[in-house]
Amino acid sequence: MDFYTVLDQVLALLRQRGRVSYRALKRQFQLDDETLADLTAELLYAHHPVGEEGSGLVWLGDASTAPAGPSPVLQPETSRSVQDIPGTRSAFSPTTPPHPEAERRQLTVLFCDLVDSTALAGQLDPEDLREVVRAYQATCAEVIQRFEGYIAQYLGDGLLLYFGYPQAHEDDAQHAVRASLGMLTAMQALNVRLEQDKGIRLAIRLGIHTGLVVVGDIGGAGRQEQLALGETPNIAARLQGLATPDTVVISEATAQLVHGYFVCQALGAQDLKGLAQPLMVYRVMHESGAQTRLDVAATRGLTRLVGREQEVGLLAERWERATEGMGQVVLLTGEAGIGKSRLVQVLWDQLVGTSATRIECRCSPQTQQSALYPVITHLEGALAFTRTDTPNRQAAQAGGRPDLVHRPPR
Repeated sequence: MDFYTVLDQVLALLRQRGRVSYRALKRQFQLDDETLADLTAELLYAHHPVGEEGSGLVWLGDASTAPAGPSPVLQPETSRSVQDIPGTRSAFSPTTPPHPEAERRQLTVLFCDLVDSTALAGQLDPEDLREVVRAYQATCAEVIQRFEGYIAQYLGDGLLLYFGYPQAHEDDAQHAVRASLGMLTAMQALNVRLEQDKGIRLAIRLGIHTGLVVVGDIGGAGRQEQLALGETPNIAARLQGLATPDTVVISEATAQLVHGYFVCQALGAQDLKGLAQPLMVYRVMHESGAQTRLDVAATRGLTRLVGREQEVGLLAERWERATEGMGQVVLLTGEAGIGKSRLVQVLWDQLVGTSATRIECRCSPQTQQSALYPVITHLEGALAFTRTDTPNRQAAQAGGRPDLVHRPPR
């Protein structure tokens, strides 16, 4: 999509909605910072919206400064396309449909709530309470952004989050569960500061459910929000109510999607208000260590690899050369799902029982903030660190394996 096609689409969106944030534009059109800056400069120069510093753009609707030609009419509920309406022109390319009024899609909804907020309000001055709540929201929002979640609503001391909207991913349920665990970890760091400054600790409860919704604009002309309607958000809220402080509870629908990636504790079938049948729910304990579908499938047993004899033979040959002292590097490339990881697994299966050491490091879009994340993860696994290990215990573990950890001289 060229620059001016994007410009026309942004202009149409701005006219329709009245105001848009820079973050929403980056997400909707997959813009990098440089392209967003050029786009903003062109809009401000040629079409004269008002730019709000660091936030977004506001359309003033001044006909004298609007571009020549009638404004595009965006009416997704009509049976005719915009191009068919006499006297109008579409800002969208012929292959790009107008922004729909509402969409039916599968979402993973996460509901987060602050525990005992009423007691907290009685304990703190209102200004201090506002500062604490904002710190909690900012802490959670940073984690949510990392895992590509969408904050649909700030509900006082609660958060309503969507994973799979506005952009869907194949592993949105995993994103939601990882985000919830990340929020619990981030809250621990926040609590250290709050204990020092105000003598308080915060706890949160989280509930997650996956299901069909219809998501679109809800509200009047003065204020509209993108909200999902259906039973899915309600079930997520009910699950949050079942959770004990600082725990994550998920439905069976979500549990099936994340099976193998997390260690979960079954809480049995629970009666939820508004549901005719009890719902099986689970508490998420921690990540299992599985990083790919292959890791999960391996626990149940893999089918025999067929039609890859040549590739397997090449890997085996390169390994033999490496054992003879000739260092080898093999680069496996191909489309997602074609079987690259399976080929590596087949080679490793052939080396079981030998003295070979396997070092496996993986990168992820969700760990971009940590440049050494793959190395850290490898060392944690090699040193058998657990989530409950104290820093002193980790130091003792590392001290017992000088072959894996280099300690600087005293």
